[in-house]
Amino acid sequence: MTIRVIVLNGGSSSGKSGIVRCLQAVLPDPWLAVGVDTLIGAMPASAHATDAGIAFAPDGGVSVGPQFMALEAAWMAGVAAMIHAGARVIVDDVFLGGAVSQQRWREALAGLDALWVGVRCAAAVAAGREIARGNRVAGMAESQADMVHQGVAYDMQVDTTRTEALACARVIAGRLREGPASSI
Repeated sequence: MTIRVIVLNGGSSSGKSGIVRCLQAVLPDPWLAVGVDTLIGAMPASAHATDAGIAFAPDGGVSVGPQFMALEAAWMAGVAAMIHAGARVIVDDVFLGGAVSQQRWREALAGLDALWVGVRCAAAVAAGREIARGNRVAGMAESQADMVHQGVAYDMQVDTTRTEALACARVIAGRLREGPASSI
């Protein structure tokens, strides 16, 4: 059993992107990084302007509509195709729907062994990072800190509240060598 995909789930500003960069540095083989932020950035401006796409509320809430869901499904299928073609991929996502979001990934990754990693961070710490980043809607990190983990099953979890990204990446890399608890 060879794991070719690592799925990181955590709220905004939880430290996922830093962990991804560190994983790419510490893993012996090349791994591609794909993230929901890249998907959102690749969407046309019109997808950000209607309820059918993705909307960011002034309080940090995020809502997605059918247009977003369709594009996300195509993106997920594309990620799975890259893995089936031989690439190793680290997915950086925010499961706004908790277990429902994970199920969508499970369906897209059917037949592939994945390592499911929860990236946790105390809401107050994530909120501070959000302010420091300056490119997020205030309130997003705090509202997502726990919500994205509801009902999600993980092989392992890391907490970036007091642990640096490199240390988290090394723990994940160690777990990767052991294999998943169960295949998807």
